[in-house]
Amino acid sequence: MVAYGLGDAGTGLAATQLGFYLFPFFTCAAGLPAFIAGSLLTVIKVWDALNDPLIGWMSDHTQSRWGPRLPWMLGAALPLGISLAAMWWVPEGDTLQRTLYYVVMAILLMTAYTSVNLPYAALSTELTSDTAVRTRLNAARFTGSIIAGLSGLIVASLVLSDGADGYLRMGRITGTIAALATLACCWGLAPYAKKAQRPGGHAEPPLQQLRRIRANSRFLMVLGLYLLLWFALQLMQVVALIWLVQVIHVPPSLSTWILLPFQLSALVGLQLWSLLSNRRGRIKALHWGGGLWIAACLLSMLFPVLPAGADAAQLAPLIGLILLVGLGASTAYLIPWSLLPDAIDADPARPAGLYTAWMVFGQKLIIGLSMSVFGALLSLTGYISSEACSGALSFIEQPATALLAIRLCMGLIPATLVAFGLLVMRRWPDRGAHLQHT
Repeated sequence: MVAYGLGDAGTGLAATQLGFYLFPFFTCAAGLPAFIAGSLLTVIKVWDALNDPLIGWMSDHTQSRWGPRLPWMLGAALPLGISLAAMWWVPEGDTLQRTLYYVVMAILLMTAYTSVNLPYAALSTELTSDTAVRTRLNAARFTGSIIAGLSGLIVASLVLSDGADGYLRMGRITGTIAALATLACCWGLAPYAKKAQRPGGHAEPPLQQLRRIRANSRFLMVLGLYLLLWFALQLMQVVALIWLVQVIHVPPSLSTWILLPFQLSALVGLQLWSLLSNRRGRIKALHWGGGLWIAACLLSMLFPVLPAGADAAQLAPLIGLILLVGLGASTAYLIPWSLLPDAIDADPARPAGLYTAWMVFGQKLIIGLSMSVFGALLSLTGYISSEACSGALSFIEQPATALLAIRLCMGLIPATLVAFGLLVMRRWPDRGAHLQHT
């Protein structure tokens, strides 16, 4: 459990920092317009999506004494750390030259990211067939991810007072952590990966893969849930820092620290929903967590502007709201991945890498396209970028149209997505699944 929990620490750390800080970094430290920043996020997600099926297929067909997954994770550990650090550097040159640099870095980073994360995710199905143990493995996975993300937010809070130089220092620290955590996971899982279930079947062309996926109704439900919940979560992560500074008027020096309660609450939520899943069922846990998340989203959209020089008592409701968001949003980490092995088991061949790849492919492709729309929306509503940062993001008086767009992206839109996710799972056969042991 400890070794498996370390496996998502590196990629979870990268995902947390990219999710919360990359858009503000592009629009502030790198001085890129909002629509270019959104387009760069699209490049990251679309490339990450396109390489998933290929790496998933290659991982399924890799032969080694440690199984098919660990060689990929081991080989990509150092490239992941190096490219993560390089992503936060601001090169010399004009907007076009900087944009091209970030496109190249995004391709390198997300290739290494997928080479670690996708084989690692497939292991949760192959290490055991016990439903309860699989849920515990995924709880350990996202516990490691959230703890690593929390450490990344603490690092950011300490170093981002230096603007662009702080971003680069953050990248070097977190890149080192990401590489070391991945290597430690490989070392700890090596004895178990040798004895894990190996993928069966033979190579299938993409059209045959699609037919296999369409025939698996359980997988389609899990995929729909995953797309909706992670779209909501990623959108809130991208807009969170902007919402805090530009809409709620949290001082830039304090805004990075305000994000910490989200990770702490999500960590508590993982344990809560894991316990509830094993006692009452995963769909019951999803309904409770999703209801909290929807309520928190709607409150976020309506939250008032803080007065100048707000004291601890005036900040307390904001911190409470962020805790509520984290508690509800933690269902997006745990529930879809704990349901995925059940969907894979419904296929006699059980090609875990294939299903994992296509699940992540759909999620990243839709989110990537949505990030481009988000950047364009901010540009169309008059969002103003800056070329100098005071901390992670500088406060700039924004037009009312841009402030409304930010509130909708933090509130109504994610609440609607989560509600649709609950509807997708209304026919999931989860009765008694939490009691199954084999």
